Amino acid sequence: MRIGFLINPIAGMGGKVGLKGTDNVVHQAIKLGAKPSSPDRALTALLTISSDTMSELLVYGSTMGEDVALKAGHIPIVVGHPQGKITTSLDTCNCINSFVSREVDLILFAGGDGTAVDISNTLDELDSTIPLLGIPSGVKVYSSVFANSPHDVGNILSSFSTTELREVVDLDESAYRQGKIIPNLHSVRPVPLSEDLQSSKQLLGGTVEGAIEGLISDFIPDTTYILGPGGTLYQLKQTLGIEGTLLGVDIWRTKPIEKQENLNFSSSNLPSGTLIAKDANESTILSCLTDSNIVIVSPIGGQGFIFGRGNGQISPSVLEHCTIKLIGSRTKLDEIDSLRVDTGNKDMDDTLKGWHRIHIGRFETRLIRVV
Repeated sequence: MRIGFLINPIAGMGGKVGLKGTDNVVHQAIKLGAKPSSPDRALTALLTISSDTMSELLVYGSTMGEDVALKAGHIPIVVGHPQGKITTSLDTCNCINSFVSREVDLILFAGGDGTAVDISNTLDELDSTIPLLGIPSGVKVYSSVFANSPHDVGNILSSFSTTELREVVDLDESAYRQGKIIPNLHSVRPVPLSEDLQSSKQLLGGTVEGAIEGLISDFIPDTTYILGPGGTLYQLKQTLGIEGTLLGVDIWRTKPIEKQENLNFSSSNLPSGTLIAKDANESTILSCLTDSNIVIVSPIGGQGFIFGRGNGQISPSVLEHCTIKLIGSRTKLDEIDSLRVDTGNKDMDDTLKGWHRIHIGRFETRLIRVV
């Protein structure tokens, strides 16, 4: 198989610094201390591909593929070079043009939804049916053209015998940063058919009032709560009276025992607490951690991810110091048979694997496995 291998080196840089994406804000992300993560994820994926699967590896120069290919021990065919030090969507489009003209069998790319859109738009313009496979490296990753994790890429490429059409979806990042979800379906592309592909993300849905009630009853005084993004957590924040964000991570700290009016917490007897940080990035979260820290997240509907999609701020460095609590509606859980993680750190991913208890009602919980 002749593979065209492309890396968007700036993909995902806005995640840990709380920018919810990198489109049009790469310089801001760099000023906030963001570091490239997609090259490492691309290297992980490339190392899973056997020599029997890949006959030739075509790449763009330097950070867009060549550097990682050489690091993985390959001798790639370089088909072009980016125009500047910081790559742009034009570089991506030029790279795809080169891959199509050289008739690659598949395009493997590391990036997020924006990269997927740039690639699919270029392929549509060229009337090309070359299959895609994404290495998830962006902040949101809503599209269903991505592997579940970089570790799954080799298995997908070695085992597939057919393709199916999958959605390429992206959000309006400017609206996303304002707390608005405006998804756009840009294209459908053939993708290797495999159970290791992630599903399309389903947007907000399901009633969770009972689950929120049950979760609140378990709150602990003098504890720092890292509240993740999404509709379910936003409803929890509203119930607690927190002026938090829909798509960001907010930090709330409960007051000590002696400052609580009643320790039998419920929606009618809420724990007392203080909003410590709103729309926090990784650095802020780390600075707010105390002796008792709890992360609360909800699985992404249709996909089952609890870490690694849309909440990069809650990094492995944060998770090392935290207990994890999960919340979700029955409707959401009926659509997924397991949970997934993709933190970018294999040791942390392995630590998170196994059975977790998730609040689905006032008194009901369900055991569900992270695979």
